[in-house]
Amino acid sequence: QVQLVESGGGLVQAGGSLRLSCAASGRTFSGYRMGWFRQAPGKERELVAFITWSNGYTYYAGSVKGRFTISRDNAKNLVYLQMNSLKPEDTAVYYCAADKELDYEYDYWGQGTQVTVSS
Repeated sequence: QVQLVESGGGLVQAGGSLRLSCAASGRTFSGYRMGWFRQAPGKERELVAFITWSNGYTYYAGSVKGRFTISRDNAKNLVYLQMNSLKPEDTAVYYCAADKELDYEYDYWGQGTQVTVSS
């Protein structure tokens, strides 16, 4: 059983930065693909970024590429999302998720952390 907890969300002005953290409890997510998703009110959930455990390969949605950076600390079992140059359209609840079977179907989800970017 894996439990994921996000933290680091908050209210920032456009152009500001935040760093989100995802921590696992119960067991580690060693070997899992870790992803960050976001969902705004009335909108569908979308993948923001993911990072692999084995080789650190990263993927970014086009809307955040160049502004966001996903990283991990394997020793501490932590995953981060550094968010720079934030825009109002980045406002959403951000979720950490883990893909156990490495099939791009995420099996574990955190409860989310709110990110609000004011104009």
